[in-house]
Amino acid sequence: MRAGLLAQKLGMTRVFTEEGTHIPVTVLKVDHCQVVAVRTQETDGYTAVQLGVGTAKTKNVSKPQRGHFAKAKVEPKARLAEFRVEENELIPVGAEITADHFVVGQFVDVTGTTIGKGFAVPMKRWNFRGLRATHGVSISHRSHGSTGGRQDPGKTFKNKKMAGHMGVDRVTTLNLKVVQTDVERGLVLVEGAVPGHNGGWITVRDAVKKPLPKELPKPGKFRLADAAPAAEAKEGA
Repeated sequence: MRAGLLAQKLGMTRVFTEEGTHIPVTVLKVDHCQVVAVRTQETDGYTAVQLGVGTAKTKNVSKPQRGHFAKAKVEPKARLAEFRVEENELIPVGAEITADHFVVGQFVDVTGTTIGKGFAVPMKRWNFRGLRATHGVSISHRSHGSTGGRQDPGKTFKNKKMAGHMGVDRVTTLNLKVVQTDVERGLVLVEGAVPGHNGGWITVRDAVKKPLPKELPKPGKFRLADAAPAAEAKEGA
């Protein structure tokens, strides 16, 4: 089980194939997704990788979090998330996961928070049919009808589908195909729609219901923090 990554949803577009057909895709931005901490079986009781993405102003970060980021020698991050991994799939602290962590053609599971719809009626929230718009129904065509029985049971059961708050739910969309990756710009294009609004943060991981491709990099595709300055110094020499 590999680590996933945190990304920002930019919006939707389409990609044309060589045959001339187009594929609707969602563009995901991987903005300096770094390993902030590593959980081990000896110290924490489980094995996981904590990732941080985006940048946060220092004044908006609490003192404990500042110390947490300072220990990892990374800038304060806007979002944090943990991914359970096997012991041999751990990634060193400070490493930055790149967009080619996923390969073209593989399937991924995307988790995000859906767009809030406010207070919604049953027909919109639960796809109810509604009442007859004819004689004897008065002006209650979009109502949900009766909410309970008579004297028995004498109450409305919990979890009854009624009007209420809609959206802002944690939703996972399974088996989205990776269409294209761009390492330089940090973009991952997946086929189909992704839950959440444009600019929202989502998590992307390998699909649990699809076989992984053989060419998938393990424990992942990343670059170390000291690799870039060393390469620049070598070119300057």
